[in-house]
This record gives sequence, structure tokens and C-alpha cells, in this order.
Amino acid sequence: MLKIVVGFDQRESIAYHVFCQSVIEHASGPVSFIPLASQTISGYDENHKDGSNDFIYSRFLTPYLNNFEGWALYVDGDMICLSDIYELLSLKDESKAVMVVKHNYQTVTTKKYFGNKNENYPRKNWSSVILWNCKHQSNKVLTPELIENSTGAFLHRFKWLDDNLIGEIDKSWNWLATEYPDNYEANLVHYTLGTPCLKDYKDANMSDIWHYTFNKAIEGMDG
Repeated sequence: MLKIVVGFDQRESIAYHVFCQSVIEHASGPVSFIPLASQTISGYDENHKDGSNDFIYSRFLTPYLNNFEGWALYVDGDMICLSDIYELLSLKDESKAVMVVKHNYQTVTTKKYFGNKNENYPRKNWSSVILWNCKHQSNKVLTPELIENSTGAFLHRFKWLDDNLIGEIDKSWNWLATEYPDNYEANLVHYTLGTPCLKDYKDANMSDIWHYTFNKAIEGMDG
């Protein structure tokens, strides 16, 4: 079974459910979802005051939440899956501690959802999809205490790892809507500037995919 840890923010909670719907529709095997709501994580005290969402730091607890065993996937909740998620799992490399899309881009806008700043920085968006080798020795330093006391720059730039332990996966597994040209053949579409469930982004690039999946998720509820 593939364990998927999904970023959860109550302000856009519907995004979590729509993402899960999209994964289930395409998955060829069983999946288990863990919503990364900070108040449900025993032993972790979120004391950071920066960040644009509730899971900006707690995502790095994924190996800990999986008892430092096996492989697990972390994804931001503002995504839509268009392919079999097991195809991503098949890319795992046992010699790596993590596998990510190594974006190298400059943002098209200085602001994103809820008026948050959208600044450029090294390894931007690398941590929004992480295929974790939870049992890798280098990841065992990622305890709640370390994450509580680490900066965003340290964590999101994977500074606890040697660079040769950061594997690379294809950009189609973290396709940045609006930031990149529309690509309806992408595997994971990431609405990094704002999920279409938000008023200001309901008609954003590739939002039709999100609305289609949302309608599938609620189909029959009134029947």
C-alpha cells in the first residue's frame, strides 16, 4: 500500500478531498491518505510564525509519521492527479533519501493565495512533492524537535542531506499551473499560486481539471 501524506489547511479544506478523489480515480493499487493537520500530530508543537500554509514545516515529519520505515509520498493539497500514482512509486531509488522535481524557475507573480508573498528562492517548490525513503539513515534526524527548531531555508533546501542523496523525478510529477505552460498530459498538476476553490483563482490556468474532479467528488450526494 502506498502511504500518501497530504498537506491540509482548513482555509481550503476542499482541496484535500478533491486531490484524494483524483488519486483514487487513477490508482492501480491501494492508497492510504494522511491529512497533515497540525493539531492531529502528537508530539509536535508548531511554533513557526512564517509560512503561507499550515503544513509548510510539518511536511518534513513524513518519515517520522511512518516510523522511519518503507517509502511514502508527501504532496501539497493543492494538486490534481491525472495518472496512476503507482507510476511515481515505481521511480524510487533505494540509494536516495528523497526524490523530488528539481524546479529552476522565476515566478510570474509576486503574490499568491491569501495575499502571501511569492518570492524567488533556491530550490523553490522542490518540497511540494517528495517521494520519501523513510528508512534512509539520513532522514532519521527529522524528529519533531529538530523540525520545531529549524528554519524554512534549512528544511526546504534539504540541507540535512548531501546533494547526491536528492534524487530527481520528471517535472510532469509537479507541474506548476500558470508558472509553466498548460500541460494536460502532466501527471500531477500543482496550483501553487492558488487552488481553483478560492475565488481569485477559480478561472486560473488549468482550473477546468480541478472543477471537473470536484464535480466528480460530489456527484450523487444529492441523489
